[in-house]
Amino acid sequence: MKKIAVALFTMTLVLNSCKNETKTDTIKVDKKTTSTTVSTVEIIPISHATMVLNYAKETIYVDPTGGKEAFEGQKEPTIVLITDIHGDHLSFDTLKALDLKNALIVAPQAVVDKFPEDFKPNFNVIANNETSMVNNTIIEAIPMYNLREDALKFHSKGRGNGYVLTIGGQRIYISGDTEDIPEMRQLKNIDKAFVCMNLPYTMTVDSAASAVLDFKPKQVYPYHYRGTEGLSDVSKFKTIINDANSDIKVVQLDWYSGN
Repeated sequence: MKKIAVALFTMTLVLNSCKNETKTDTIKVDKKTTSTTVSTVEIIPISHATMVLNYAKETIYVDPTGGKEAFEGQKEPTIVLITDIHGDHLSFDTLKALDLKNALIVAPQAVVDKFPEDFKPNFNVIANNETSMVNNTIIEAIPMYNLREDALKFHSKGRGNGYVLTIGGQRIYISGDTEDIPEMRQLKNIDKAFVCMNLPYTMTVDSAASAVLDFKPKQVYPYHYRGTEGLSDVSKFKTIINDANSDIKVVQLDWYSGN
Protein backbone atom coordinates (compact mmCIF):
# COMPACT_ATOMS: atom_id res chain seq x y z
CA MET A 1 0.00 0.00 0.00
CA LYS A 2 1.24 3.46 -0.73
CA LYS A 3 0.47 6.78 0.93
CA ILE A 4 -0.04 9.61 -1.55
CA ALA A 5 -0.65 13.15 -0.37
CA VAL A 6 -2.25 15.33 -2.99
CA ALA A 7 -3.07 18.98 -2.30
CA LEU A 8 -6.44 20.61 -2.83
CA PHE A 9 -6.97 21.06 -6.52
CA THR A 10 -9.61 21.78 -9.12
CA MET A 11 -10.61 18.63 -10.94
CA THR A 12 -12.23 18.65 -14.33
CA LEU A 13 -14.36 15.56 -14.72
CA VAL A 14 -14.96 14.34 -18.25
CA LEU A 15 -18.68 13.70 -18.56
CA ASN A 16 -19.50 13.37 -22.23
CA SER A 17 -17.46 13.07 -25.42
CA CYS A 18 -18.39 15.10 -28.46
CA LYS A 19 -16.68 16.48 -31.51
CA ASN A 20 -14.19 19.32 -31.00
CA GLU A 21 -14.12 19.72 -27.21
CA THR A 22 -15.37 17.50 -24.41
CA LYS A 23 -18.13 18.88 -22.21
CA THR A 24 -16.80 19.31 -18.70
CA ASP A 25 -17.90 20.30 -15.23
CA THR A 26 -15.49 21.74 -12.69
CA ILE A 27 -15.74 20.76 -9.04
CA LYS A 28 -13.61 21.21 -5.95
CA VAL A 29 -12.08 18.05 -4.55
CA ASP A 30 -10.20 17.91 -1.27
CA LYS A 31 -7.63 15.15 -1.62
CA LYS A 32 -6.04 14.16 1.66
CA THR A 33 -3.86 11.15 2.39
CA THR A 34 -5.21 8.08 0.62
CA SER A 35 -4.10 4.50 0.29
CA THR A 36 -3.70 2.91 -3.12
CA THR A 37 -2.28 -0.30 -4.48
CA VAL A 38 0.74 0.17 -6.68
CA SER A 39 0.54 -1.90 -9.86
CA THR A 40 2.73 -2.25 -12.90
CA VAL A 41 2.40 0.36 -15.63
CA GLU A 42 3.97 -0.90 -18.86
CA ILE A 43 6.21 1.68 -20.55
CA ILE A 44 6.97 1.31 -24.25
CA PRO A 45 9.40 3.87 -25.70
CA ILE A 46 8.69 4.69 -29.34
CA SER A 47 11.13 7.52 -30.08
CA HIS A 48 12.41 10.79 -28.60
CA ALA A 49 9.27 12.20 -26.89
CA THR A 50 6.87 9.48 -27.99
CA MET A 51 5.80 6.58 -25.79
CA VAL A 52 2.95 4.23 -24.92
CA LEU A 53 1.78 3.55 -21.37
CA ASN A 54 -0.40 0.53 -20.65
CA TYR A 55 -2.28 -0.21 -17.46
CA ALA A 56 -5.32 -2.50 -17.22
CA LYS A 57 -7.76 -1.28 -19.91
CA GLU A 58 -6.02 2.07 -20.35
CA THR A 59 -3.59 2.69 -23.21
CA ILE A 60 -2.06 6.15 -23.31
CA TYR A 61 -0.17 7.46 -26.33
CA VAL A 62 2.14 10.35 -25.41
CA ASP A 63 3.01 12.79 -28.22
CA PRO A 64 2.42 10.22 -30.97
CA THR A 65 4.71 10.76 -33.95
CA GLY A 66 6.38 8.53 -36.53
CA GLY A 67 3.32 7.45 -38.49
CA LYS A 68 1.04 4.48 -37.99
CA GLU A 69 3.94 2.08 -38.47
CA ALA A 70 5.61 3.34 -35.29
CA PHE A 71 2.68 1.89 -33.32
CA GLU A 72 2.45 -1.45 -35.08
CA GLY A 73 1.46 -4.11 -32.55
CA GLN A 74 0.34 -1.60 -29.92
CA LYS A 75 -3.14 -1.51 -28.44
CA GLU A 76 -5.50 1.18 -29.68
CA PRO A 77 -5.26 4.31 -27.54
CA THR A 78 -7.88 5.29 -24.99
CA ILE A 79 -6.09 8.56 -24.17
CA VAL A 80 -3.72 10.63 -26.32
CA LEU A 81 -1.61 13.20 -24.47
CA ILE A 82 -0.07 16.03 -26.48
CA THR A 83 2.32 18.44 -24.79
CA ASP A 84 3.08 21.12 -27.38
CA ILE A 85 2.73 22.39 -30.94
CA HIS A 86 6.15 21.40 -32.31
CA GLY A 87 6.50 18.58 -34.81
CA ASP A 88 8.23 16.17 -32.44
CA HIS A 89 5.09 16.29 -30.27
CA LEU A 90 2.23 17.05 -32.65
CA SER A 91 2.04 15.05 -35.89
CA PHE A 92 -1.20 15.28 -37.84
CA ASP A 93 -0.02 12.61 -40.28
CA THR A 94 0.35 10.21 -37.36
CA LEU A 95 -2.89 11.18 -35.64
CA LYS A 96 -4.90 10.83 -38.85
CA ALA A 97 -3.42 7.37 -39.46
CA LEU A 98 -4.20 6.05 -35.98
CA ASP A 99 -7.52 4.58 -34.87
CA LEU A 100 -8.79 7.23 -32.46
CA LYS A 101 -12.44 6.22 -32.33
CA ASN A 102 -12.19 5.24 -28.65
CA ALA A 103 -9.60 7.86 -27.69
CA LEU A 104 -9.79 11.26 -26.06
CA ILE A 105 -7.05 13.74 -26.95
CA VAL A 106 -5.90 15.70 -23.91
CA ALA A 107 -3.98 18.83 -24.89
CA PRO A 108 -3.54 22.55 -24.24
CA GLN A 109 -5.56 25.07 -26.22
CA ALA A 110 -2.56 26.03 -28.37
CA VAL A 111 -2.41 22.45 -29.67
CA VAL A 112 -6.15 22.19 -30.32
CA ASP A 113 -6.03 25.47 -32.25
CA LYS A 114 -3.59 23.87 -34.71
CA PHE A 115 -6.02 21.13 -35.79
CA PRO A 116 -7.36 21.61 -39.32
CA GLU A 117 -11.09 22.04 -39.85
CA ASP A 118 -11.36 18.68 -41.61
CA PHE A 119 -9.84 16.79 -38.67
CA LYS A 120 -11.55 17.28 -35.32
CA PRO A 121 -11.30 14.23 -33.05
CA ASN A 122 -12.53 14.27 -29.46
CA PHE A 123 -10.67 16.78 -27.29
CA ASN A 124 -10.33 17.60 -23.64
CA VAL A 125 -8.62 20.99 -23.37
CA ILE A 126 -6.54 21.37 -20.21
CA ALA A 127 -4.44 24.36 -19.17
CA ASN A 128 -1.46 24.66 -16.84
CA ASN A 129 -2.36 23.85 -13.23
CA GLU A 130 -5.69 22.24 -14.15
CA THR A 131 -6.59 18.63 -13.40
CA SER A 132 -8.89 16.26 -15.28
CA MET A 133 -10.05 12.74 -14.66
CA VAL A 134 -10.28 10.74 -17.87
CA ASN A 135 -11.61 7.23 -17.44
CA ASN A 136 -9.73 6.16 -14.29
CA THR A 137 -6.64 8.29 -14.88
CA ILE A 138 -6.05 11.60 -13.10
CA ILE A 139 -4.20 14.04 -15.37
CA GLU A 140 -2.56 17.15 -13.93
CA ALA A 141 -1.23 19.75 -16.36
CA ILE A 142 2.17 21.08 -15.27
CA PRO A 143 3.75 24.21 -16.80
CA MET A 144 6.63 23.70 -19.24
CA TYR A 145 8.75 26.57 -20.50
CA ASN A 146 12.26 27.92 -21.03
CA LEU A 147 14.27 29.99 -18.57
CA ARG A 148 17.47 30.88 -20.47
CA GLU A 149 17.26 34.21 -22.28
CA ASP A 150 18.46 32.71 -25.55
CA ALA A 151 15.85 29.94 -25.37
CA LEU A 152 12.72 31.90 -24.46
CA LYS A 153 11.65 31.86 -28.12
CA PHE A 154 11.21 28.08 -28.04
CA HIS A 155 8.63 27.50 -25.29
CA SER A 156 6.66 30.28 -23.64
CA LYS A 157 5.01 29.76 -20.28
CA GLY A 158 1.37 28.70 -20.56
CA ARG A 159 1.45 27.38 -24.12
CA GLY A 160 2.38 23.75 -23.54
CA ASN A 161 1.76 21.19 -20.82
CA GLY A 162 3.86 18.74 -18.94
CA TYR A 163 1.71 16.13 -17.20
CA VAL A 164 1.50 14.20 -13.96
CA LEU A 165 -0.60 11.06 -14.35
CA THR A 166 -2.03 9.10 -11.45
CA ILE A 167 -2.56 5.60 -12.78
CA GLY A 168 -2.16 2.16 -11.25
CA GLY A 169 -1.42 3.72 -7.87
CA GLN A 170 1.59 5.58 -9.30
CA ARG A 171 2.29 9.22 -10.07
CA ILE A 172 4.09 9.57 -13.39
CA TYR A 173 5.60 12.88 -14.49
CA ILE A 174 6.14 13.65 -18.18
CA SER A 175 8.13 16.86 -18.48
CA GLY A 176 7.45 17.88 -22.07
CA ASP A 177 9.82 20.56 -23.39
CA THR A 178 11.02 22.54 -20.41
CA GLU A 179 13.93 23.68 -18.33
CA ASP A 180 14.45 23.16 -14.61
CA ILE A 181 11.52 25.39 -13.69
CA PRO A 182 10.30 25.91 -10.11
CA GLU A 183 7.14 23.93 -10.86
CA MET A 184 9.29 20.89 -11.63
CA ARG A 185 11.53 21.29 -8.61
CA GLN A 186 8.47 21.52 -6.36
CA LEU A 187 6.86 18.26 -7.50
CA LYS A 188 6.02 15.78 -4.75
CA ASN A 189 5.46 12.03 -4.51
CA ILE A 190 6.58 11.19 -8.05
CA ASP A 191 7.16 7.50 -8.74
CA LYS A 192 8.41 7.77 -12.32
CA ALA A 193 9.69 10.90 -14.04
CA PHE A 194 10.39 11.34 -17.75
CA VAL A 195 12.77 14.29 -17.97
CA CYS A 196 13.96 16.03 -21.14
CA MET A 197 17.52 17.28 -21.71
CA ASN A 198 18.50 18.58 -25.13
CA LEU A 199 20.03 21.79 -26.38
CA PRO A 200 19.20 24.35 -27.49
CA TYR A 201 15.51 23.56 -27.00
CA THR A 202 15.22 22.42 -23.37
CA MET A 203 17.95 22.14 -20.72
CA THR A 204 21.41 20.82 -20.05
CA VAL A 205 22.15 17.48 -18.43
CA ASP A 206 23.37 19.34 -15.34
CA SER A 207 20.17 21.38 -15.03
CA ALA A 208 18.03 18.28 -15.48
CA ALA A 209 19.97 16.42 -12.80
CA SER A 210 19.76 19.37 -10.42
CA ALA A 211 15.97 19.49 -10.75
CA VAL A 212 15.61 15.73 -10.31
CA LEU A 213 17.68 15.86 -7.14
CA ASP A 214 15.26 18.48 -5.83
CA PHE A 215 11.98 16.65 -6.45
CA LYS A 216 13.39 13.16 -5.82
CA PRO A 217 11.33 10.76 -7.94
CA LYS A 218 11.74 7.08 -7.18
CA GLN A 219 12.74 6.47 -10.79
CA VAL A 220 13.84 8.88 -13.50
CA TYR A 221 13.82 8.13 -17.22
CA PRO A 222 15.94 10.39 -19.44
CA TYR A 223 14.02 11.03 -22.67
CA HIS A 224 13.83 13.72 -25.34
CA TYR A 225 17.62 14.02 -25.31
CA ARG A 226 18.49 14.51 -28.97
CA GLY A 227 19.47 18.08 -29.83
CA THR A 228 21.08 19.89 -32.72
CA GLU A 229 24.51 18.52 -31.79
CA GLY A 230 23.44 14.91 -31.32
CA LEU A 231 22.48 13.00 -28.18
CA SER A 232 22.96 14.45 -24.71
CA ASP A 233 25.30 12.66 -22.31
CA VAL A 234 22.77 10.59 -20.36
CA SER A 235 25.62 8.59 -18.79
CA LYS A 236 26.79 11.81 -17.16
CA PHE A 237 23.23 12.45 -15.99
CA LYS A 238 23.10 9.01 -14.39
CA THR A 239 26.45 9.52 -12.68
CA ILE A 240 25.37 12.86 -11.20
CA ILE A 241 22.18 11.33 -9.82
CA ASN A 242 23.83 8.17 -8.50
CA ASP A 243 26.62 10.09 -6.78
CA ALA A 244 24.22 12.52 -5.10
CA ASN A 245 21.27 10.28 -4.23
CA SER A 246 21.48 6.53 -4.73
CA ASP A 247 17.81 6.16 -3.78
CA ILE A 248 16.81 7.61 -7.16
CA LYS A 249 16.99 4.91 -9.83
CA VAL A 250 17.97 6.09 -13.31
CA VAL A 251 16.30 3.95 -15.97
CA GLN A 252 17.67 4.16 -19.51
CA LEU A 253 15.28 3.06 -22.26
CA ASP A 254 15.96 2.78 -25.99
CA TRP A 255 14.55 5.92 -27.60
CA TYR A 256 16.72 6.27 -30.69
CA SER A 257 17.76 2.91 -32.15
CA GLY A 258 15.25 3.18 -34.98
CA ASN A 259 15.93 6.84 -35.70
